[in-house]
Amino acid sequence: MSAVLELEGVRTRLAGQWLHDGVNFRVNKGEVVALIGGSGSGKTVLLRECVGLLRPTSGRIQLLWQDLWSLSPEDLNRLRQRFGMLFQEGALFSSLTVAENVAAPLREHTDLPARLRDQVVALDIRLAGLPLDAAGKRPAELSGGMKKRAALARALALQPEMLFLDEPTSGLDPISAREFDRLLRTLCDSLGLTALLTSHDLDTLWGMVDRVVVLNDGKVIAEGPVAEVAKVDQPWIQSYFSARTSSKGATNGI
Repeated sequence: MSAVLELEGVRTRLAGQWLHDGVNFRVNKGEVVALIGGSGSGKTVLLRECVGLLRPTSGRIQLLWQDLWSLSPEDLNRLRQRFGMLFQEGALFSSLTVAENVAAPLREHTDLPARLRDQVVALDIRLAGLPLDAAGKRPAELSGGMKKRAALARALALQPEMLFLDEPTSGLDPISAREFDRLLRTLCDSLGLTALLTSHDLDTLWGMVDRVVVLNDGKVIAEGPVAEVAKVDQPWIQSYFSARTSSKGATNGI
């Protein structure tokens, strides 16, 4: 399979300590992969390194068949037009409407005429599962789930080949979280997108990802389909996945 994203020997030193100490994994074209690990394991930092927002201390990151950290600023900017990023808090511009937020990448990176740009914005808003009347609202007027969808619509604006999502269901109630999972999986399958996401949500892992990559003590300690990784005899992994079993048992009165 063709690797859309590949990390080799990535090391990151922050505040005098090694956060990543030789991270290796790959994401193949068309996969939805979740990066998991305990708090402070460096998942978000690694995600930011993968999109060129932070530079690792050493190692190699190849994104969309280009060596990310050997690119010139101009080439890196062009590469950024080929993927979308959904930040944990959405990172929407508070002074802009949803439509203006979604249009921002189109204004910055394309020469589309206003009428065509408006059509693309309307399509992306619908793809993200938002009603069209949300287009004129500002982020403060949206629910948490609608903010996530607005941020997703913006991430889709440039018709990306890959999506990066940092804790996409954090802060959502269980119903909204599962709806967002289904939406994301449907979009990836129908649009042929590859996705890498960080998550603490076990239902997301079991419900919509193809593989998980487990980050612990600065390294990848396991990767593969969720059902296989959940059986790995390693203390953190067993503790992590047993939380879902315990929760289900409590719910069923066991």
